[in-house]
Amino acid sequence: MPPIRRALLSVTDKAGLAEFAQGLCSHGVEIISTGGTAALLRSAGVPVIPIEQVTNFPEIMHGRVKTLHPKVHGGLLALRDHPEHIEAMKRHEIAPIDLVCVNLYAFEATCSKSGCTREEAIEHIDIGGPSMIRSAAKNHAFVTVVTRPADYGRVLADMASNGGDTTPSLRAELAAEAFATTARYDAAIAAFLAAKPAGRCPPLLSMHFVRVDELRYGENPHQSAAVYRDPGYQGPGIARAEQLHGKELSYNNINDGAAALSLVGALRAVFPNEHAACVVKHTNPCGAAIAPSLRDAIDEAIAGDPVAAFGGIVACGSVVDEEAAARLCAKDAFFEVVIAPGYTPGALSALRGRWTNLRILAVGELTGAPPHEQEWRSIPGGALVQERDAKYGGERVHAAGPAPGKEQERAAAFLEVVGRSLFSNAVVLGGPSPSRAGAVRMFGAGAGQMDRVTSCRLAVEKAGPLARGAVAYSDAFFPFADGPTILADAGVSVIVHPGGSKRDQDTFELCKARGVCCLTTGVRHFRH
Repeated sequence: MPPIRRALLSVTDKAGLAEFAQGLCSHGVEIISTGGTAALLRSAGVPVIPIEQVTNFPEIMHGRVKTLHPKVHGGLLALRDHPEHIEAMKRHEIAPIDLVCVNLYAFEATCSKSGCTREEAIEHIDIGGPSMIRSAAKNHAFVTVVTRPADYGRVLADMASNGGDTTPSLRAELAAEAFATTARYDAAIAAFLAAKPAGRCPPLLSMHFVRVDELRYGENPHQSAAVYRDPGYQGPGIARAEQLHGKELSYNNINDGAAALSLVGALRAVFPNEHAACVVKHTNPCGAAIAPSLRDAIDEAIAGDPVAAFGGIVACGSVVDEEAAARLCAKDAFFEVVIAPGYTPGALSALRGRWTNLRILAVGELTGAPPHEQEWRSIPGGALVQERDAKYGGERVHAAGPAPGKEQERAAAFLEVVGRSLFSNAVVLGGPSPSRAGAVRMFGAGAGQMDRVTSCRLAVEKAGPLARGAVAYSDAFFPFADGPTILADAGVSVIVHPGGSKRDQDTFELCKARGVCCLTTGVRHFRH
């Protein structure tokens, strides 16, 4: 292969481009460029051939048409070892282009802006850029295609080691990156244009994620894993979090952290004037609370199940201050990860000083999940897709027994949010804190069981003496009165469930006979 002689540079992200172009020039490479890219290179002292000098045709239609020309794509697609291609290049005066450096209009960033119109988004659909990338990537046996500023150094180093050319292995690797770039770009456009009614699933599911990091392993050491980020998502998330301290995150840290962040965000949405905290173990909350201060909320969340909380992940609904940090740093506390919107300088210093390996994540303001956000789960040969369960805080109907008091109603609303975060079959007990005015917390939960009766037993066992007078929430109806009987025997004062069973009346009659308030929500919250 001869060395690279001509390169076409046309980019949106101009970071590091001038230095890259200067490096190419040092190898004797001729630079072709367009519009704003050409202006930047000239200002940096790089000799530039304007694209219209190559095509003998001006840029037209506000730049919509400038590189869509045989002089460009013929120079990219021609097979250098094919006699007919070489003859066609001579006949039509097409010079080969050996390197293309292109990155695309910022379509995703534009669409994510508040108030972005359909017309504005469409104007940010790149046509010439993907076309050049695909032409160069297809012909990577002869052409080097560069789509990321992060690859500039690799390309120049490879050229320096190989007489001004790049190796076939690097060209193949860059071509794979290039096709992944155009695939992700087209998927983002398709998703935007496929306007659908709220909550409807699209006929074609296009998923486009950018790898953030490769992880040491997955759930177990023998499983490979990585974490990816959705470029179009602008809300708080673990994949977008800023890690301020500690060891690298594991697969399980990230999975549990996402569950904890989801719960604390939901608590903030339902109780916007309260401080919220939760502790998660194996994606199930083992403690959660709302309170007048964040320190109190953390303390009450830990008290929900101190044994399970040890080594768990704690998420906070508001900025961690020095008092909250002092509770997190107490001798009885040990956490793998702390998640919060942010930290005061004193709080961050205290947490860093208490633990060398504690992973501290800042996620920004908790804005809640976008409405009708979809979630999916892989299955062999396909995927399941559904609208995310973001329904809570609905109307509760008094079905049987004595009427609930205001504190019981507040506890019922709190426990519905917590119960929605537990694996089914889920039953959770909680109520006003026995030791702190204004706080509401979990007392105990049974989750992930094959039958609801066992979940009731586990919740009562975890709650212990606090079961007496507690509020109980079930994520689905009781098919029989056996589960409610266990709760009533433990002294539960309120039972909340969706209702809808053929035998609801059995539960209502039990509650009436035992003096237990029964509320129905009409909304099931299965989480499998």
